[in-house]
Amino acid sequence: MAFRDTLAPMSNNTIGAKGFHHVALNVRDFDASITFYRDGLGFPITREWKSDETGFRGAMLDTGDSSYLELFEEPDYRCGAGRIIHFAIRVDSVQTAHNTAMKAGAREKVAPKEIVIPSDPPFPVTISFVFGPDDEEIEFFAERG
Repeated sequence: MAFRDTLAPMSNNTIGAKGFHHVALNVRDFDASITFYRDGLGFPITREWKSDETGFRGAMLDTGDSSYLELFEEPDYRCGAGRIIHFAIRVDSVQTAHNTAMKAGAREKVAPKEIVIPSDPPFPVTISFVFGPDDEEIEFFAERG
């Protein structure tokens, strides 16, 4: 493999990836985490919501270059506070990326589907989730409209 001595962007034609969209993190103290990342590190909040199902809050904070940190309030440690939940890859086509991952040996967690994140304004996206070879969760993510 040849060494690349440049940081010029590379494209991924296999799944149409455009880099990371976000990394999702469970947090024990949502307000303290928002203060730390927003005020301490300078990541502005781009979207916030509250789950109709659990009542827990979520937020996406801009880390720069259209990449985000997604925080989920997880006060009862069901998934473990401080645990990375998944990483999301920005793709042209969720269906294509999902199918390619499945052919490469991934296991399906959530088939491609369209959802609207209930933030203000609402955030329409297409997503899917697969498990990689070490059970890591990978989300394929495409913004709509």
